[in-house]
Amino acid sequence: MKLSVALFFAGLFGALAAVFILLSFGTDYWLMASESCKPEGSVSTEGVSGEVSVRNSEFYDVTLYHEGFFWRCSFGANMEDNDLIWRLWFTNQPSSKICMHAYLFPFPLSHQSHNATQYDSAIIYRGFWSVFMLVGVASVIVGGFFIICAAPFASHCLYKTGGSLLLAAGFFLLCVVVMFVLWLEVLDVVSVYVDYQRATLCPSFALSIDYGLSFMFAPIGIFFCFLSGLLFLLIGRTIRIHCH
Repeated sequence: MKLSVALFFAGLFGALAAVFILLSFGTDYWLMASESCKPEGSVSTEGVSGEVSVRNSEFYDVTLYHEGFFWRCSFGANMEDNDLIWRLWFTNQPSSKICMHAYLFPFPLSHQSHNATQYDSAIIYRGFWSVFMLVGVASVIVGGFFIICAAPFASHCLYKTGGSLLLAAGFFLLCVVVMFVLWLEVLDVVSVYVDYQRATLCPSFALSIDYGLSFMFAPIGIFFCFLSGLLFLLIGRTIRIHCH
């Protein structure tokens, strides 16, 4: 009876781990950002009829971004819009949104704002981040396959293999999350980019960066990976003891 309960919870936690990890992997909201350049004073515009109107400087255009493993998308908006941040989510995005592949694009690095050495280092860093992500997702899928195969035969070896793969997936995805936080919070790539934009394009350039839902799904999936993996290892050990 206790083994059946452990199998139920281990399977439930494993399924939740797979769902959250696949959501994190498949959605492009690891990073949300907005770039803005606030004009100084009021801005005068001339309409079609020749009438001149004055627009307050608090109403200015911004460029919004969201990025994940697969895509980096951007689109423009106006700061006078209410609830601007919600325009970054799955709905209410304009048809003019521009998306590009993000596999090896380390936002916000560019050839212009960083020298070739820094840019190449960023590509390598992003490459390791992508590889760890792929290995983690693959480990979850393969581990789930082993566990499904173990159920009809009550094979302790398959349970242990599946549990080990789930633990490996949690480890690699934990590395992904840590690398992502280090990239944005510790390394100076963002500050260098902002300084370059202020020096060359706009003295009042501002960059705001937030973590999106895809990033938040990852730690939840990692927690369930570790929990499920440990339970399946314990189940495999219990079955082996009973068989002998």
